[in-house]
Amino acid sequence: MTFEEKIKNNIRLNYEDAIKLYDMDLLQLGEMASKIREDKFGRKTYYNVNRHINPTNICKDVCQFCAYSASRKNPNQYTMTHNEILDTVYNSVKNGIKEVHIVSAHNPNTGLEWYLEVFKKIKDKYPSLHVKALTAAEIHFLSEEYNKSYEEIINLMIDYGVDSMPGGGAEIFDEKVRKRVCGGKVSSDQWLQIHKLWHQKGRKSNATMLFGHIESRENRIDHMLRLRDLQDITNGFNSFIPLVYQKENNFLKVTDFPTAQEILKTFAIARIVLDNIPSLKAYWVTSSIKLALVAQEFGANDLDGTIEKESINSAAGAASANGMKQTEFIELIKNSGFEPIQRDSLYNELS
Repeated sequence: MTFEEKIKNNIRLNYEDAIKLYDMDLLQLGEMASKIREDKFGRKTYYNVNRHINPTNICKDVCQFCAYSASRKNPNQYTMTHNEILDTVYNSVKNGIKEVHIVSAHNPNTGLEWYLEVFKKIKDKYPSLHVKALTAAEIHFLSEEYNKSYEEIINLMIDYGVDSMPGGGAEIFDEKVRKRVCGGKVSSDQWLQIHKLWHQKGRKSNATMLFGHIESRENRIDHMLRLRDLQDITNGFNSFIPLVYQKENNFLKVTDFPTAQEILKTFAIARIVLDNIPSLKAYWVTSSIKLALVAQEFGANDLDGTIEKESINSAAGAASANGMKQTEFIELIKNSGFEPIQRDSLYNELS
C-alpha cells in the first residue's frame, strides 16, 4: 500500500512513508493536510490572549542558535524582581490575559525558590490565571543545580501553582545535531522523560521542534515520530509547534535557510504524521504572521496568541518584541477565511 493510500484510509505512516512526503507537490500535500485539519476543526483557528514573560537572560548554557543569552553576544544582563514580574502580570490582567507564559535562561544565581515563589505569588493573587512555565530544559537545569530529581522539581512546580508546561528546549532530537546546536543542554531522552513524568501527573504540555538550521529532513521526521510514540503512551501533548530558526545574532552561521515552501511542507507533514497530537500551532513569532496565516491552509489550526512582549526570538530577528493586539489578530484570521476562536490554555473554547 502506498503512503497516499494509507493517508486516504487513515492508516498511520511509518518513517519511510513520512520521508517521501517531502517529495510531494506542495499544493497536493497541503490539500491532504487541510482535509485532516478540517475533519478535526472545520475552519476554526484558535488563539489565546496571553502574556510572555522572560524573567532573566543570564544563562549557564551556551546554545549556538540562541541570541537571547547574556553570557555571550548580549552584554546587557538582567534579572527581574518578583515585584517587576507581578507588576507586569497586573498590567496584563487588566488587558484580559488568560495565560501567563514564563520561560527564561538557566540562571545559576537566582535560586530554585526564586522561580517557585513567583509562581505562587501570581497564583495567589490571580487564581484563575493559567500559569504555563518552565521548559524541560529549565527543569533539567534546576534538577542538576539543586540536586533534585525531575519528579521532585515537577512536584514543586505543581505545589507552587504551575498549570502546564511549554514545549521549549526540544530543539531537534538527533543527538549529533543537538551536540552542535545546544551541547550540554537537556538531552532528547531527558526531554521526553520529563514530559512523560509531567503527563503522568495528569498535566498537559506542548511539544516543539526547531527547524531550518543544520538539521536534515530525516532529523525532523525522527523528531516527530519520537513525539508520536510518547503521545501514544501518555496522551499529554496539547499541540505540536514547529519553530522556524531565527538567523540573527547567533553562532550557527547558517547560510542556507528554508524557503516558505519548505516551511509549509513541514507544517503539512506534521499534521499528517502526528495523528495523535490534536493541535498544530503556527507560532507567528518565528514563522512571521503572514506565513502563519498561510499555514492555516496546510494543517495549522492554532496561531498561539497576543503575547504582548517577547524577548527570546525577537533577539534573533523575529518581529515579535511587542506582540499583537487582539483586534488585529482576530481580523487577520477572519480576512484569511477562517473563524477566530479564543481558547484557554487547554483548548476549551471561550468565544
